[in-house]
Amino acid sequence: MTATTSSPTLARHDRARAPRLFDTVTKKILAILFLVAIFTIPLSTADSYVLTVLATAATAAIAATGLNLLTGYAGQISLGHAFFVGAGAFSAQVLGGLWGLPLLVWLPLSALFAGALGLVVAPFALRLRGPYLAIVSLGLVYIGIYAARNLTPLTGGLNGTAVTAKVAIGPLDFAKLRIGPYIFTREQGMFLLCWLVLALVLVLTANIVRSRSGRAMQAIRDHDLAAEVLGVRRLPTMMNAFVVSSMLGGLGGGLLGVLLQYIRPENFGLDLSIQYVAIIVIGGLASIWGPVLGALFIGLVPVAAIWLAGFLPFISRPGHEGGLSVSGFGLVVYGILIVVFLLFRRGGLISFFRIRRRPRGPAQTPAAAAATETPSAPGAAHT
Repeated sequence: MTATTSSPTLARHDRARAPRLFDTVTKKILAILFLVAIFTIPLSTADSYVLTVLATAATAAIAATGLNLLTGYAGQISLGHAFFVGAGAFSAQVLGGLWGLPLLVWLPLSALFAGALGLVVAPFALRLRGPYLAIVSLGLVYIGIYAARNLTPLTGGLNGTAVTAKVAIGPLDFAKLRIGPYIFTREQGMFLLCWLVLALVLVLTANIVRSRSGRAMQAIRDHDLAAEVLGVRRLPTMMNAFVVSSMLGGLGGGLLGVLLQYIRPENFGLDLSIQYVAIIVIGGLASIWGPVLGALFIGLVPVAAIWLAGFLPFISRPGHEGGLSVSGFGLVVYGILIVVFLLFRRGGLISFFRIRRRPRGPAQTPAAAAATETPSAPGAAHT
C-alpha cells in the first residue's frame, strides 16, 4: 500500500486532477479585465482620497488572503492576524527606512520576518483547536502592541513612527512615477504597486490551494481524523498554512505602512483583526476572489460612515466629539454583517458570481432514472 501511494504514476495522476487556474473562458476574461482595471483606474482619476481607499483595500485583501488560507482552507480560527500585519509594517520601516534597503529587498524580508514569527508561534498555537486557538491568537495582538510600545528605537513607542521606506525598483519610483508622457501622483503610483502585488499574491495563493499541500489543508478542514487515517500529517500541514498566512499578513502590513506613511502600535489592535475576519466572511471563505470583494466592500464602510454623519446625529464627523466615531461605527457594521452573512449567505459575496454547472454526461431518460432509483433486489451482488 505504501509503495503504491508513493509511486510516480499516481503522483502524476494526482497532479493532473488538480484544478486549473483558468479552466474556463469566464475566468480568463475576468483575469484580463482585472489587469486592465489596475492600469486604467489610476489613468482615469487623480482623486487622492479614492485612490488611497482603493490602495488600502488592496493591502487589506493581501493580508486577508493569508487569513483566508488559514481559516477558509485550513479551518483554523485566528483573531491575531493584526499581530503579523503590524510586524510587517514596523519591519518595513526598519529595513527600508532605517537601513535604506530597496523595495525588492525590504518587502520580501518583511514578509519573511512575519513568517518567522508565525513559525515560532505555530507549534504551540496549533496544538489547540477551535475557540482555544482563537483565544491564544488574540493574545498575540496584545503582546504585539506591548512590544511595539517598548521598542522605542525601532517603532517610536507610543507616538509611533514615520515610514520612510523607498518604493522604487531601480529607476521606477512608484512615489514619483513617470511612464512616457504620463506623470503620476504618489497615490496613483501606490495604487499600481499595491494592486500589482495583490495580483501576484492571488496567483500564488491559487497555486498553493491546487497543490498537494493545499488539498491536504482542505482535507483536514473537512475531516481531520479521516485525513490523518489517509496519511495526512495534521501538525506539519497546519504549520505550513500558519506560516504562509503570517507571511502574507506581513506583506500586506509592509505595503500598508508605506501607504499610510505613519504608523502607531494601536493601528494593529483587535479592531484590525476583526476587520480581516469580516473581510473573509463577507467576501467568501475558501475562495480566491473572496478577500478582494470583501476588502472593497469593507473599504467603503468608512466612506459611507462619513457620508452618513451628515444625516445621522449619533455618528460624529472626523475631528468632532460626541456620538459614535467613524471607526466605532465601522466595528458595529462589521459585527452586523458577519452575523448576517453567516446566517443567510455563508458563501459570501463571491457566491453571487458563481454559476452552477450541470453534471456532464448523457442525459437520462425517465425510465433510466426510475431504474436507477429502484433499490436492488435482495441478494444482489455488489462490487
